[in-house]
Amino acid sequence: MDNPYIVSARKYRPTTFDSVVGQQSLTDTLRNAIRTGKLANAYLFCGPRGVGKTTCARIFAKTINCLNPTADHEACNECESCSAFNEQRSFNIHELDAASNNSVDDIRTLIQEVRIPPQIGRYSVYIIDEVHMLSAGAFNALLKTLEEPPSYAIFILATTEKHKVLPTILSRCQVYDFQRITITDIVRHLQHVASQEGIEAEEEALGVVAKKADGGMRDALSIFDQLVAFCGNKITYQQTIEVLNILDTDYYFRMVSAALAGDVRQALLLFDEVLQKGFDAGQFVVGLEGHLRDVLVAKDAQTLPLLETAESVRNQYKEQAAQCPAPWIFQSLNILNECDLHYRTSSNKRLVIELGLIKFCTFSQQSTQPVAPAVSPVQAKPASSPAVPPRNQAAQQAQVTQAAPAMPSIPAIPSIPSIRTSAASNPADNAQSQTSTTADSGDGQATTMKEGQHNPFTKDQFNDAWIGLRRHFPDEERLLAIMSACEPVLDGETVRLGVSNPWQKDETQRLRDEMQTHLRKALHNDSITIEVTIDESLQSHTAYTAEEKMKRMTEEYPELAAFRQSLGLVIE
Repeated sequence: MDNPYIVSARKYRPTTFDSVVGQQSLTDTLRNAIRTGKLANAYLFCGPRGVGKTTCARIFAKTINCLNPTADHEACNECESCSAFNEQRSFNIHELDAASNNSVDDIRTLIQEVRIPPQIGRYSVYIIDEVHMLSAGAFNALLKTLEEPPSYAIFILATTEKHKVLPTILSRCQVYDFQRITITDIVRHLQHVASQEGIEAEEEALGVVAKKADGGMRDALSIFDQLVAFCGNKITYQQTIEVLNILDTDYYFRMVSAALAGDVRQALLLFDEVLQKGFDAGQFVVGLEGHLRDVLVAKDAQTLPLLETAESVRNQYKEQAAQCPAPWIFQSLNILNECDLHYRTSSNKRLVIELGLIKFCTFSQQSTQPVAPAVSPVQAKPASSPAVPPRNQAAQQAQVTQAAPAMPSIPAIPSIPSIRTSAASNPADNAQSQTSTTADSGDGQATTMKEGQHNPFTKDQFNDAWIGLRRHFPDEERLLAIMSACEPVLDGETVRLGVSNPWQKDETQRLRDEMQTHLRKALHNDSITIEVTIDESLQSHTAYTAEEKMKRMTEEYPELAAFRQSLGLVIE
C-alpha cells in the first residue's frame, strides 16, 4: 500500500528551533531559558494564525524533556522521551483544545492530571490551544493551579486573541508576541519546499502566494499545495493569479502609464477589461491606490525595503517610479481616495470610478505639460502698461513664470482642489488683480500679492447661490435640515444664519469654511463670510414633566379636562 499523502503544512512543520521561520528573537529567548534552566511556570504565546505558536510550544516541550540535548540546546530526537513525542505516545506532553473543552469540568479534569508526576523526563507540559475560548468559570478554575503549580508542571497557553484573556491570567504568564512572517521569509521557505518536492516555481508566483497568505506560513503552504494540484511540477505566475483569482499587477502598471500619457480612452478600456474578467470595481480602485503607494515607496532607496515583492517586480516598480514625480503621486492618491469614498455611497458605482479615472488621466496630462508664458495675464499686457516699472520687467518675467500654476485648471472637471484658475473670463472685472499680481519689493525682487474678487451681487443672485449651496451637500442630511429650518439674513457681504440650539451651531460651524468657499466662487466675491448665532426666538419649549404634558394636551384638546374631572384622575 502506498504511503498516504501528507499536506505540506504537516510534512514540513518545524521540529527544531532552527527550522522555525520568521521568529528568530523568540526562539533564541526560549533556547536561552533552556540553557540557563530559568523556566517559568506558565507561558502565553499570542499572535496571528499560522505563525508558529503551537509549533514552538511543542518544540519547547520536547526540548526541555530531552534526555540528551545537543550542544546548541536542541532536542536529540534519539532518546526515549524524544521518540515517544515523535510517535505521539508521550505521557509528559498534554495538549488541550480550549475551543471544544472550555467548561469548568474540563479544567477540573486537567487539574487532576497535573497531580501526576512525569514518568520519563523532568516536566509535564500542558499546551492549551485557543485559550481565549475558555469560559470565565474555567479561567477562574485554572487560576490557582496556574499561579502555584507543582515544580514539574509547565503550562503553555496559545491564543490568537490576547485581549480576550483575563488580566489575572496574563499577570501569571510570560507573554511572547509572535509577529507576522515577512513575504521575503515566506518566499524563501516556499522555494525550499519546492526544491524538496522537485517542483519548479517562478519567484513572482511565490511572491503572490506569500502576499495572499498575509503573514501566515500555514496558509502559504496550503495555497502552495493548491497550486501544485492545478499546475503540476511547474508553477507559473499566470497560473497562480488565475487559480487565486488575483488581478495581474500589469493592469496597474498599464493604467499608470495611460494616466501619465493622458490617454483617457485607454484607461476606460483597461477598466472595462478588468470588469469583464469578473473583478470587483471597488477592489480595483483599492489595488490601484496600493500600486501608487508602492511606486512612491520605490522612488527612494531608503524606503525601497518597504516594498515586499519579488526582485523582478521591484525593478519594474523602480522604472515606473522614475517617470512619476512625487507631487503627481500625492495628487493621484487624493483623486483615487475621493473616488473610493464616493464609490461606497453612489448608486451608479461604475460611473463614479470612470469619472475618477478621467480626472486621473486629465490631471496627469495637464500636470506634465510645460506652462506657456502666454498663460499669465500679466505677460499678455501691452509693454506700455505702467503697472510695473520697466527696470523690473526682467524680474517680473521670472517671478510670473515661477508663480504660474503647475497644474492648469480643467474646465470639464472642477472638483480637483489643487488646480486653480489662472485668469477670469472677463478681463475688465479682474484688471486690479492682474495689475497687482507682482510688485517691486524694494530690493529689485518681484513678490507675489494675492487679491481676491469683490464683485457686487444682488439678493436674487445670493438666493440662487444659497440654493446651489444646498445641492452642494447632498450627503449632509443634518446640515440640510438646518438650512431648511433657518432663513439666512444678508448684511452686506456677511451672511448671518440664526439657529435654534448649540448643536445646530456646532454642526454648521463644522462645514462653514466649505460653505463660504462655495458662496465666494458662485458670487465671485472673496469677502463673503458666514456668521452662525443662536436665535432664541427659534427655540421651542418642550414639555418634560407630567404637568407640562397635561397642560399641552388640554390646550390642544379642551374636552380632555372635563373627561379627567369626571373620572377623578390625578397626575402622578
